[in-house]
Order: sequence, then structure tokens, then C-alpha cells
Amino acid sequence: MSKIGEDNFYNKYNLKWVIPITIWTFVISIILSIFSESLVKRFDLVVAFIILLVIILIGIIFDVVGVAVTSANEKPFHAMAANKIPEAKIAIKLVRNAGKVSNFCNDVIGDISGILSGAISASIVIKLVESFSFINITIITILLTAFTASMTVGGKGIGKSIAMNNDERIVYWLAKILKFIEITFKIKFFPEKNNKSNK
Repeated sequence: MSKIGEDNFYNKYNLKWVIPITIWTFVISIILSIFSESLVKRFDLVVAFIILLVIILIGIIFDVVGVAVTSANEKPFHAMAANKIPEAKIAIKLVRNAGKVSNFCNDVIGDISGILSGAISASIVIKLVESFSFINITIITILLTAFTASMTVGGKGIGKSIAMNNDERIVYWLAKILKFIEITFKIKFFPEKNNKSNK
């Protein structure tokens, strides 16, 4: 395959984005799984339930962000940019890269939070059985799985409505957060591309 054909293939299937995000998802999943499992094992049942709820909430929040970015229109942010509002440029780039942003928020973080909540639920079941030997493991597993699923689906359902009705506001506040991180930690989320042609 020629260099041009190879570049077209990578661009067509977005592999320059897909391959790194797949690797990062693998790494992040391992790190967060180890971290959450160690926390759940170290603390009591109440804290374990709180960790489970936090993981579910994180998945819902990122789902809201992903939907909002996909739904938002960039025109209002152009008006903000004209008024020299610093977050506007980031907001425009978020909307223009809605596919990648929603993939990261909805798929990467969403799937990781789903996997983690399942793993934490299993750890909670084990702790319950160890603490209360009379508990039926099958029943408690079914109940906890149903609870986790209903909280996730219900939360995301409500979140999608919020995202659709407040998309521009959510994107603006996300841009403010990213701008703060850029200034504080000197990180560029959307670096400027070098369009200079080779002479």
C-alpha cells in the first residue's frame, strides 16, 4: 500500500484516533479496576456502596457531556469569541470534534464505569455474604445487578434530557473547566495544527 493510500485508509476509518483511544482505554481500565477493587476491599459496606454510586454518577455525568457536545450548535460560541470570551475557542473546538468527544465520554468512560460498577457490585456481594452468612448469594446478586442497571439507565435517561435542553450551557462550562486546566497545568487539549507547507 502506498503512503497516500495508507494515509487515506487511516483517515477513512479514523484509525489515528481509534488505536490510541483503544490502548488508553485498556490502560485506564486496569488502573481504575485495581484502585476501585482495593478501596472496596479496604473499607466497609457503606463506603463500598458510596464508591459504587460515585462510579455510576461519573458514567452519567460523562454521558450528559457527550450528548450535549453532539447536540450543541457552534454559532453562539462564535459570538462569544467575537466578544473575546476566552472559553469560546475551546467550546467551538469541542463542538467541531463532537464525534471524538462523545466517543471518549459516552463509550470510553461510559463503558469503563459500567465495567467497574459490575466489578464493585461483585465485591459488595462477597462482602455481604462474608458478613451475613444467611444471605442467599443468588438473590443478592440479582438485586444488586438490577439496582446498578436501573440507576445507570434511569440516570442516563434523565441526563440525556438535561443535555438536550442545556447543551450550550454544558459545553460552555466544560470549556471553562478545560481552560482552567490548560492554564493551571499547561496542557493543550486542542493544539493548533501546523499548516505550513514544506518548501
